[in-house]
Amino acid sequence: MLKQRSVKRRYEIDMCNGSIADKILLFALPLMASSLLQLLFNAADVVVVGKFAGKEALAAVGSNTALINLLINLFVGLSVGTNVVVARDLGAGRHDNVSRSVHTSMTLALISGVVMTVFGTVMVRQLLEWMSSPTDVIDLATVYLRIYFFGMPALLTYNFGAAILRAQGDTRRPLYFLFLSGVVNVVLNLFFVIVLHMDVAGVALATIISQYISAALVVWCLVREEGALRLELNKLGLQWSVIRRILQVGLPAGCQGVVFSLSNVVIQSAINSFDDPVLAAGSSASASIEGFVYAAMNAFYQTAITFVGQNYGAGKCKRVDRIAVQCVSFSVISGLVFGNLAYFFGETLAGFYVPAGEHEVIAQALIRLSFIACPYFICGIMDTLVGILRGIGYSVVPMVVSLVGACGLRLVWVAVIFPVYHTASCLYISYPISWLVTGAVHLIFFLCVRKRAYAKVEGSDLTALEGRHPPLSQEAERQ
Repeated sequence: MLKQRSVKRRYEIDMCNGSIADKILLFALPLMASSLLQLLFNAADVVVVGKFAGKEALAAVGSNTALINLLINLFVGLSVGTNVVVARDLGAGRHDNVSRSVHTSMTLALISGVVMTVFGTVMVRQLLEWMSSPTDVIDLATVYLRIYFFGMPALLTYNFGAAILRAQGDTRRPLYFLFLSGVVNVVLNLFFVIVLHMDVAGVALATIISQYISAALVVWCLVREEGALRLELNKLGLQWSVIRRILQVGLPAGCQGVVFSLSNVVIQSAINSFDDPVLAAGSSASASIEGFVYAAMNAFYQTAITFVGQNYGAGKCKRVDRIAVQCVSFSVISGLVFGNLAYFFGETLAGFYVPAGEHEVIAQALIRLSFIACPYFICGIMDTLVGILRGIGYSVVPMVVSLVGACGLRLVWVAVIFPVYHTASCLYISYPISWLVTGAVHLIFFLCVRKRAYAKVEGSDLTALEGRHPPLSQEAERQ
């Protein structure tokens, strides 16, 4: 028992007391490594299929990214709700609520995964046609996606389970699980594609096998937990009071992710409208590289949600301010460093994704990197501000702002500006413009609601002793 408690303490972080910067990094760096590792292993799919199955297969796998994100972001957003709910209850000491949230969240993940599998396998061909997928890759893309969607239960189980562990500060064990499953993914990629010549089908099959491994490991971890986070399989079920709290934060977060992905799908459709496999492959390679930059910044978005959630739940609003400033600062630094390194080494990095001699594909990748990777830190600011707002109970307004400021602007851009300047560069520049506009509005909103939201919880540390929910701001209650 003492050994189990020692292990538990080793993975926990006390977010509500002591220094902040070192704890943010202790939490964020394993989370960043997990995201980068996950992207690295996902990139292995693109690299292997590009090197050994040709540029058509590369375009088929890479061009599916926006559609996959569109379909799963709603449910992954719900895991954000789980993280906020569990973190705030842990900060306030409401352990019974934490246990109910754990069991409801894991049940919700399984049910959502099955729904996604059925929907994806039935609708995938039609969705690709709506996206104007190039005629020479649509068959391969359909095969890849139909297999990929059979991994949805595992993907969502892992995401919800990792969100629960993050709520107590544990970002290291999910990193270990991803590493193990990722190694399996790479080995199976090489075996299925090179040895069995399964091209995109082999890549998809390797991906879902690795996803089920990571899901099994995170479930095993929760089953062995002690205390409020312990998962007991015989207690799985849905409690509607918990679902309501999760949906209050998670549904707007998921809808925002869906809307962002929808705007990306529209831009991907505009790229597909050129009917140019070289442009599509270059854009796919660049998008994969950009994902690494985004993952580095997104670690601080997720850190902000958890740290702000716990401290706001405990009524420690001065710490919330310090956490907000430091998370934004770390996000900017990581965006500037990784974004510019991605562009500086872009030719070498893009070369990993394409067959030898495809210089035109690399050139197209560099064009996109110059417009998106270099100013990516603006997106980091925008996202981290959203994380701060969600941590203090505001989720609907960031969704609406993102809907209008980012996604709406991109849709208008494609409809109005793109027909006049019919180039890929015209599409790419819409990204930093939309980040700048949306981030500015998020900052203004945070400054406007900050004092009012803090007034509701300052001095409310007694909520932990009384077992009550910390009060939300009036706006958050209406949401």
